[in-house]
Amino acid sequence: MSMDFSKFEKKLNINFKNKKLLRQAFTHRSYVNENPGAGEHNERLEFLGDAVLELIITRHLYDKYPDKAEGELTSYRSGLVNTNTLSETASKIDMNEFLLLSKGESKDIGRARQYILANTFEALIGAIYLDLGYDIAYDFIADNLFGYIDDMVDKKLWKDAKSFFQEKAQDIEGVTPHYKLLKEDGPDHAKEFTVGVYIGDNLVGEGVGLSKQDAEQKAAEDGLKKKEWYK
Repeated sequence: MSMDFSKFEKKLNINFKNKKLLRQAFTHRSYVNENPGAGEHNERLEFLGDAVLELIITRHLYDKYPDKAEGELTSYRSGLVNTNTLSETASKIDMNEFLLLSKGESKDIGRARQYILANTFEALIGAIYLDLGYDIAYDFIADNLFGYIDDMVDKKLWKDAKSFFQEKAQDIEGVTPHYKLLKEDGPDHAKEFTVGVYIGDNLVGEGVGLSKQDAEQKAAEDGLKKKEWYK
């Protein structure tokens, strides 16, 4: 498959010396399995990029919040370096358009695609670090992720949504929320669950996910937004 990665380089204003590394960052294992001779997939780069990302985010949080304890900084980092944030960031810089996937994998645009995008984002960081060094990797992460931090801390988005929703419901309403499965859709191998979160008898949020746990988190997030408890 011919993919013009120069467009992506222009978008990021980053010029790779080793173009093969950039292509490898976008190459999913499924694509290599389907296209023998396509080169190496991106999992080793992802392994490296994950470590680089964690180091840079950790150092930034360490400097930004000198009065915060280790446990709270760890929570901030977890809230920032997760599948949702990384896949959202990858989508914003149009990484989806350049993914090299098998025909089967390219049809799945649900939660599985989010994981692929998040992993590819980490692989891209690994490739930038290897090819262009720490400073360019730092700038890339700063440009694309540091901006989330203030909002995340102000709105307590780093907290697990279910835990945060429960805290708020107990503090404000004096009630512990509960969750109900509202419906299931799809075949057994790709079921989608819709879950509602209730305060007493009142449905206050709904979420859809590929597991009940994921749907509950989404329902809690929806409940937090509708109750305006992030503010």
